[in-house]
Amino acid sequence: MDRQKVFVGLSGGVDSSVSAALLVEQNYDVTGVFIKVWEPPQERFKKVCTWRDDRRDAMRVAAKLGIPFITIDLSAEYKQGVVDYMIAEYKAGRTPNPDVMCNKMVKFGAFYNWAIEQGADYVATGHYAQVKNGQLLKAVDDEKDQTYFIWNLTREQLKHIIFPIGGYKKPMVRKLAEKFGLATATKKDSQGLCFIGKLDVKDFLKEFIAPVPGEVVDEEGKVLGTHDGITFYTLGERHSFKVKQTSPEDKPWFVVDKDIENNCLVVSNIPKKSQFQTTQINLESVNWILDEPVKDKIYTCRVRYRQVLVKCYIKKENDKWWIFFLTPEPSVTPGQSLVVYDENICLGGGIIA
Repeated sequence: MDRQKVFVGLSGGVDSSVSAALLVEQNYDVTGVFIKVWEPPQERFKKVCTWRDDRRDAMRVAAKLGIPFITIDLSAEYKQGVVDYMIAEYKAGRTPNPDVMCNKMVKFGAFYNWAIEQGADYVATGHYAQVKNGQLLKAVDDEKDQTYFIWNLTREQLKHIIFPIGGYKKPMVRKLAEKFGLATATKKDSQGLCFIGKLDVKDFLKEFIAPVPGEVVDEEGKVLGTHDGITFYTLGERHSFKVKQTSPEDKPWFVVDKDIENNCLVVSNIPKKSQFQTTQINLESVNWILDEPVKDKIYTCRVRYRQVLVKCYIKKENDKWWIFFLTPEPSVTPGQSLVVYDENICLGGGIIA
């Protein structure tokens, strides 16, 4: 009987390395694939992207495991689906989640489609998540669970996806890397977006969005200071804008609204619990992996990665999906993802409108 063919995304990190090793151990026909994504122009951003080093580490892992290694260039797909999307969202005054779009458009978009076309039975990645009985489940490691970033997966895709490390906790993954003798066993986890590296997101965006300075005002419209570009701020933020404070006793100011039309950043220093809280939101770009949620059933959801799950119920009115929180939820940010769970099952989610 022919072994089932798996194309595993090898990023050069420990999680994807162990994923590949586990698949080899389970007697799959494994091919390691490194995905080259877009990198900023080197004349403006010198060596902010570490893809060459990561590719070298991925090659070492493939050689150690004795599996074929392929590099595919998805830089055009990444630029259009992730970078251009992120810039457009910031221009519109929203705060996007590019990691979600990377999974949707690149890893489980262009890469997934390419792998299936090449004859792969399965596509595997180093995500902390699980697929069981055709459902997307949270990982065993609550601290590392990444279902928040892959809520765009479909029923059909789940039939051809494996998450080999979803049943392990991170310390065990490190131990497995040592057991398999992988060069990435002690490699630190990557932080932030690959193509930005250690560069501040705002500094990156300023190369593509011309900063338009404007006024910082309080909720009554009184001018308090200045900002260097309204698109670069997030609700709840308390840094990077200038307010003329009159005494050392002044309380910190927080962004509570963005008046895009008038280019005004609205701030408040009144510590009201309700300042950043809401009890209901509208979702757009909704994806339910299997079935639509049951009306008025109590579910849990996340509006930020690693946030504690909060209770909610869901309604569909006039073709719009509404999320109602049982208790007021703070700092809900347009452009971010909201992901819904039924116990350990990830039902899907949408973009906060």
